[in-house]
Amino acid sequence: MQQVRLGDQILNEIFAQVGGNAISDIQLRSHRLPYIHTKKGLEIVNSMGALPPEAVLEVIDTLYSRQEAESFESATAQLQAQMPLMERLQEFKVVDFASEGVTFPDGTLSGRMRVQAHLSSSGLGVTARLLSDSIPDLGGLGLSEDTIRALHGFIVKRQGLGLVTGQTGSGKSTTLAALLNWLRCNQKRHIVTVEDPIEYRYPHDMVDPATGRRVPSPGFMTQQEVGKHVENYNQGLKDALRKAPHVILIGEIRDHVTMETAIEAAQTGHIVISTLHTNGAVKTMSRILDFFPRDSHQSILARVSDVLLFVLSQGLITGINGRVLNYEFLQNNSTAVRSGIAAYGSGTKALEDVIRHAGNVQWDANLRNLVRRGLITEQTFQMNRMADGEDESTLFIKTAV
Repeated sequence: MQQVRLGDQILNEIFAQVGGNAISDIQLRSHRLPYIHTKKGLEIVNSMGALPPEAVLEVIDTLYSRQEAESFESATAQLQAQMPLMERLQEFKVVDFASEGVTFPDGTLSGRMRVQAHLSSSGLGVTARLLSDSIPDLGGLGLSEDTIRALHGFIVKRQGLGLVTGQTGSGKSTTLAALLNWLRCNQKRHIVTVEDPIEYRYPHDMVDPATGRRVPSPGFMTQQEVGKHVENYNQGLKDALRKAPHVILIGEIRDHVTMETAIEAAQTGHIVISTLHTNGAVKTMSRILDFFPRDSHQSILARVSDVLLFVLSQGLITGINGRVLNYEFLQNNSTAVRSGIAAYGSGTKALEDVIRHAGNVQWDANLRNLVRRGLITEQTFQMNRMADGEDESTLFIKTAV
């Protein structure tokens, strides 16, 4: 009988506390109690006590030994894979990798994980996010039917740039996966993704609604991972353009070069979708400008006003019966919106005004709607609203439009 590794034993005890499906993230730090993220928020696993550094290392080593195998890897990935874990940590300080997960007592695996091993003031630490190969439907995420219909319309266009924004853990990757999976199953499109790491794996087939049998999907995916198949996001985006794609997903825009290339790709006959760590459409415009020198801001705004399709800014909020999605949705589908984006360099008011127009969804108005539906409390509304001192009657009008 194969001996169960100590790292598996520790992780199994954590899963046993609440059940594997309820955990989204596991946080382990040397000399600290384990913490887990669940639908109830951040919880402590008291039964295990503070973990010694040796135990944290065992968990990391167990997950590190189960890195996803690939037939072809980049030169950087091959070089790093040859280095022992602690050597990589000492050199890079942070080690990111994808793991096949935890072995349960019956021999089954928990599912894939996105893992970061790192150093901090308490010593060695690890954050493990559980990934799912079960891609949800857009209708089950908390988006309105009108918003879903608009997203479907944008993703089948010939060209343009779509952005899904929000803080880490706001569900951006899940929303994008649901959108791309709908596209794969409904349209003849070649979709190329560049991710760090690959979070959702898309099958090559689908269930035929008419027969219930599995058939090849109309569209197909080419998925690539930074560090394994491409050196970085920008290189992956440039390489993607040579694969005859209709749609390109860039997991995250992190620098000026990638932002510039994404805009160029959107201008030259591709749909490009990506993410930014911003809250709200207005701050998203500010973040885009941050990538470029000030003397180019006006020309960048003109280009963005021309190619931008939508900004979907979302967040997962602790509700009465678990986490709920709140979001802001700006559609660039009118002269007023395009003018508001182009004039952003002169102030935010024009863009703030168009978000209130019919068809768009304003963050605070949608948040107030969650209160009316009994999904969050008034206190939660006040803690998560964007604007201060917003008139409640105005919010009602915006929600009702």
